[in-house]
Amino acid sequence: MPKTELGPLAERATYKAFHMVSTRWADNDQYGHINNAKFYEFVDSAVNAHLMIANALDESIGLVVDSGCQYTSALKFPDVIEVGIKVDRIGTSSVSYGFAVFKRSADVPAAVGHFVHVYVDAETRRPKPLPAKLRAVVENLKAG
Repeated sequence: MPKTELGPLAERATYKAFHMVSTRWADNDQYGHINNAKFYEFVDSAVNAHLMIANALDESIGLVVDSGCQYTSALKFPDVIEVGIKVDRIGTSSVSYGFAVFKRSADVPAAVGHFVHVYVDAETRRPKPLPAKLRAVVENLKAG
């Protein structure tokens, strides 16, 4: 298994859900590969699509308060990618996600990272406990 500064890269089996993303010509930057900022868009879309499909979003809003990503190889249009997601920690009002971005059918990820959602009330923007349905969905994504 390849190693990085963060330790061994996670295996595909570590991730509990996958969402496919078809890249677009506009995702490539002037260097001919997918720009690093696009990876965050892919991950954000994968997590929110998972929650929306499960009908787990209500009046709460998940704000990203922390994120990080380590890139191990380049991807480019017209690559089809798979975003693997998992949950590393569930708090009272927060969820810590882990993710990996794979070229379709690859075993080694092109990027691995994390981000944290803090769920807040839509009006007050103050943290609020995770709704029961959301908690149940993210529990099913729990790693290990």
